[in-house]
Amino acid sequence: MPRPSRACSCYLVRSREASILFDLGSGAFSNLREAFDYTDLDAIVISHMHADHFLDLIPLRYALKYGPLVREGRLTVYLPPGGADVLRQICAAFPPEGAGNFLDEVFNLHEYDMRQPIEINDLRLTFTRTVHYIDAYAVRAECQTSSLVYSSDTAPCESVVNLAKNAELFLCECTLGLSEEESPRGHTSSREAGRMAKQAEVGRLVLTHYGSDYAPGELEDYAEQEFRGPTAVADDGMELSI
Repeated sequence: MPRPSRACSCYLVRSREASILFDLGSGAFSNLREAFDYTDLDAIVISHMHADHFLDLIPLRYALKYGPLVREGRLTVYLPPGGADVLRQICAAFPPEGAGNFLDEVFNLHEYDMRQPIEINDLRLTFTRTVHYIDAYAVRAECQTSSLVYSSDTAPCESVVNLAKNAELFLCECTLGLSEEESPRGHTSSREAGRMAKQAEVGRLVLTHYGSDYAPGELEDYAEQEFRGPTAVADDGMELSI
């Protein structure tokens, strides 16, 4: 759940030629409007179909259709396998707008295959499946020699470590904070996030997807028990350069 005065998952990734979102969770669209003209987005990539990672696609839809800013052409949204059906089922609950082309008149929906990279202008995206309660996918963005990896939601797993190998920036979830989780697993503690960062030999770790049970400094200290590189805790509006 979002912390007070904060939104759920959303990361604006910008290169010289591309501007994309990783996820668009509840409350994130208003934050995006503070930072960027949403009509200039090149694409949105949704990591998995839990509401805290995609629900603000719906207010974005209304903005693209009725808002004061005009976009030329539809906005491409990359969903995980099966994600289009989930999104359409939710939007079908909005009669009469939920029928017909509610989504398709403003979005160009695609379901990605984790085995196939996606090229968006000068950005190259690659994926791997994570360990979560539903199918979820971590994503790596590369532009020339620069790279970042977003873990999505995951328990510690080798596939995410491999995807993050030598990345300059690793955005890793730490939902569990300082606590632990019994089986079945689907999330990571801040110490486990530090361990994955250490195993992947990343340049910088940024902890994200955490609640209000622990202070950011506690999360950072716990991660640094494993990872000796630069570590920070994400917050709304934070800007990072690589």
